[in-house]
Amino acid sequence: MTAVTTLTLPAAVHGTSAPTTPAAPAARRATPAPAPVYTVSLARDEADLRASQRLRHQVFAEELGAVLDTPLPGFDVDPFDDFCDHLLVRDESTGEVVGTYRLLRPAQAARAGRLYSDSEFDLSNLAGIRGDLVEVGRSCIAAEHRGNGAVINLMWGGIARYLTEAGNTWIAGCCSVPLSDGGGTAAGVWDAMAARHLAPAEYRVRPHRPWDPSGIVRPARTTVPALLRGYLRLGAWVCGEPAYDADFGVSDLYVLLSLKRTDPRYLRHFLAAGQPAPTGPAGPAA
Repeated sequence: MTAVTTLTLPAAVHGTSAPTTPAAPAARRATPAPAPVYTVSLARDEADLRASQRLRHQVFAEELGAVLDTPLPGFDVDPFDDFCDHLLVRDESTGEVVGTYRLLRPAQAARAGRLYSDSEFDLSNLAGIRGDLVEVGRSCIAAEHRGNGAVINLMWGGIARYLTEAGNTWIAGCCSVPLSDGGGTAAGVWDAMAARHLAPAEYRVRPHRPWDPSGIVRPARTTVPALLRGYLRLGAWVCGEPAYDADFGVSDLYVLLSLKRTDPRYLRHFLAAGQPAPTGPAGPAA
C-alpha cells in the first residue's frame, strides 16, 4: 500500500496544454480539438499506485528496454514504493495516468533504512542535510503526452507544493541519460555539467560504479534532457561524475537542489501551477 501523507496537495490541480492545430482559412475553419486537460494529485490507494507502476513499466521496460526486477509482470514494482508518496498526472478525458513521480520524505527514508540513490552513490557528504531532503525518482511521462510541456509543469508544481507544505528545503535524485546512442549524448551532457553546474566540494558524491565517458565521440551539439534542464533552471547542482546503471542502460547524474537557491520567479510559477483551478475539486490528498 502506498504511503499516506497529510499534506494538503489538492486532490485535483488542473492544467491545460495550448492547442497545436493550425488555423484554417475562414471559409473552411473547423472547430479545433479541445486542448488536453490534466490534473495532478498524490496517489490515494492501491489502484492509484498500480496505475503509476503500470506507466513506469510501459516507459522504462517496454519503450526504453530497462531490465526490471519486478514480482508483478507488466508493472514496475519496487521495494521503495511502499515508503514513498506517488505524484500522478491524469488526462481528464480518459482518467488515464500519463505522468508520475516518486517522492521519499526524510522520515520515510529513515524507515526504509536508506535512500534509493545510496545503491548508486556514496552520499556520505550529504549526511548533514538528509534530515531535510526529499528524494525524487522514477519520473516518466507517457510518450503521447510529452510534447506540450503541460504534464511536466504540473509535476513540478505538485513537487514545489509538496516541499513547501512539508517544510523541506532540499530535493535530490538521479537524472538519467540513455546510452543507446553509444554514449555520445551522455558524454556531452557530462562535459556541460562539469564545466558549469558542479556542486561545491562539500556536496560532492561518488558513484559506486562510475560511467567513464573518456574516448567517446561527442555529438556536434548536445541536447540536455528536459528534466535536467528544469532542475538547472531552478538552480540545481550536479554532484559529481555519473554512475552506470546497467539495468536501465543509462548514465545517472546525481542532482541536488535547495529551494533557497531557486529563483523566486520560477518558484512562484511552479507554486501557481500547483494551485487548484477555481472550479476544480479541492481537498487533502493521501
